[in-house]
Amino acid sequence: MMATNASLPRRRFARVNWAAVAFMTPWAIGFCVFFVYPLLANVYLSFTHYDLISSAKFIGLDNWAFLLHDKALLTGLRNSAWILLIGVPVKLVFAFFLALLVSRARRGAGLLRTVFYLPHLMPLVAAALAFVVLLNPSFGPVNTVLGHLGIDGPLWFNDPGWAKPSLLMLDTWMIGNLLVIFLAAVLDVPQQLYEAADLDGAGRMRKLWHVTLPAVRPVLTFAAVTAMIDALQYFTQAYVVATSLSGGATTGAESLGYPNDSTLFFPVLLYKQGFRYFNMGYASVLALLLFAVSFGVAFVMLRRANRWTSDLPGAR
Repeated sequence: MMATNASLPRRRFARVNWAAVAFMTPWAIGFCVFFVYPLLANVYLSFTHYDLISSAKFIGLDNWAFLLHDKALLTGLRNSAWILLIGVPVKLVFAFFLALLVSRARRGAGLLRTVFYLPHLMPLVAAALAFVVLLNPSFGPVNTVLGHLGIDGPLWFNDPGWAKPSLLMLDTWMIGNLLVIFLAAVLDVPQQLYEAADLDGAGRMRKLWHVTLPAVRPVLTFAAVTAMIDALQYFTQAYVVATSLSGGATTGAESLGYPNDSTLFFPVLLYKQGFRYFNMGYASVLALLLFAVSFGVAFVMLRRANRWTSDLPGAR
């Protein structure tokens, strides 16, 4: 009788374990099929010459050795570093500033949220093509208005010096998702903290620095991590702009990065090697490098986030 009673918790525990395994099985299958297998296949292909037509041929470390001599790699890294170090802070600051303005609006706050969020719903391809038309240096409405004001508008996407800032304008126009996240965080700050700051005689800037920013720091960290990962994977806008504007100037693989490789971001270079030159072995090397950098950036940011949030009220 005692043995039977003692075995009941074990049976119950075994049933719970098998139930957990059953619920986790779909996720585990998806994780293995869509992440582990492609990652391992990428590692294998990085040591081969593979053109998507013939069978993969093992060539050892040749692809990795070519990585050290690829001049286009430095261009791709430099352009991606620009969008990461300049584009991400600009978008975060602008979105947070708009969130503060909308949070203080007494009338029409719902309309403002809708107006700022709508551009985010537009497909990236359509948005990029729309900006190509808007920023057309010959007949675009932006340069037309600047001309009426006596200002000679730049060539925008057709100028290597203005191509990345023009892409940043497009991305800043589509920050509705960041604005909504920041707005929810700002509105969630306890009002008693602002009341205590008012009693201490704090002004708007001191309340922003000492109350709002510390309270929304976890949300800022989340937004920064996701924005940085998106910047490292920056592809669609640059691809659409380059291929639509290159026209007769360049054809085929050389259209990517137009003008003068100023929009040749790292993911664009990866696509160019894999699907324009059909050099899937070297493209696999670039994909692994992109994965390692993205993982490293996310890991460092999340590790630092623990320190940044440790001094928040109520943190342990």
